Amino acid sequence: MQEMLCRGIEIFQCGHRPRDAIVIPMDLPDANALRVSKEDLRSFVYESAIRVKMPADHASQLADLLIASDLRGIYSHGSRQIVRYVHEIRQGGINPHPTVTIERESANSLVMNGDHGLGYFPAYEGTIRTIEKARTHGMAAMVTRRHGHIGAAGIYSRMTIEHDLLTFVTSGVQLHLSPDRSVVRAAGGSPMSFSAPAMAEPPLVLDCGVTHDMQNDAPQFVPLIHAAPRAVLRAIGFGTICQSWGGLLAGLTIDPPPQSTPYRAANQGAMLFTFKISLFADVQTFKREMDQYARQVRQLRPIDPSHAASLPGWVEAQTESVNRRDGIPLGDAHRMDLEKLADELGMKTPW
Repeated sequence: MQEMLCRGIEIFQCGHRPRDAIVIPMDLPDANALRVSKEDLRSFVYESAIRVKMPADHASQLADLLIASDLRGIYSHGSRQIVRYVHEIRQGGINPHPTVTIERESANSLVMNGDHGLGYFPAYEGTIRTIEKARTHGMAAMVTRRHGHIGAAGIYSRMTIEHDLLTFVTSGVQLHLSPDRSVVRAAGGSPMSFSAPAMAEPPLVLDCGVTHDMQNDAPQFVPLIHAAPRAVLRAIGFGTICQSWGGLLAGLTIDPPPQSTPYRAANQGAMLFTFKISLFADVQTFKREMDQYARQVRQLRPIDPSHAASLPGWVEAQTESVNRRDGIPLGDAHRMDLEKLADELGMKTPW
């Protein structure tokens, strides 16, 4: 059986192991990973973006956000992503110098247009604006469109925590559905993040892709389908929410429109909804209850004795503390990807 409870709790996986085997696949670097200071790695990401003509302010913001993901141990969506973005820009799939605009706005809603650039820029600016709307009006929602990858959804749900807001973030991608493809395809990329603040404990931040273990080329896909069909269907169901709220709502039609722009990688949308805790409960009481919740969960029996039980976000908080102190670990594949990029761009690596 495999059931995904998302980053920070546990994931069961048996696959071809004995039926009582349990492993916890996390977003972890290799054991012999090379640690690089966050400043050096940020400089490398920034310079890579500058080499492909990204404006300095966008390159700086992108570097900050990618390193923030690395610090939290979300290495799949950290500095390694600069390789993808550089290639998308060099191949003409992403606009390197977009003009982000507000396409539509009300007192508590916002539609941001990313002008076929990376999704970080409309999503980040839009989140800041949406936070202010929620603080004024109690709740607010945002949709972003016409852009590429937004990175980890947790980037944006974490931004709302200090404002005593509860938040949901998701993203969709232009689908290309055809009868020869698996129904898993209906879930798209399926990223989602929820967040809730606490008082003294790390905030709850659930940040995951709900179908990432279910692609047809994943080795556990067939055993999983047979062992836990209901879990598979639930995950696909969650993915369809991601795709409809973060994709269709953002204007990504089921039938792709005739290609009217060369920016083929700008094929994503996103959605954020946030609201005040104070609409429903006393903020301090809620945050104290979150602390108590987190502490009691850590006393529960874990699925794998080598990993403590915790709420989502606790593992990332511990990882960030270590990575800020010791440097960001680059596994072999991560390091080699960045070294190859450096060769392509005529740069030197900081290691």
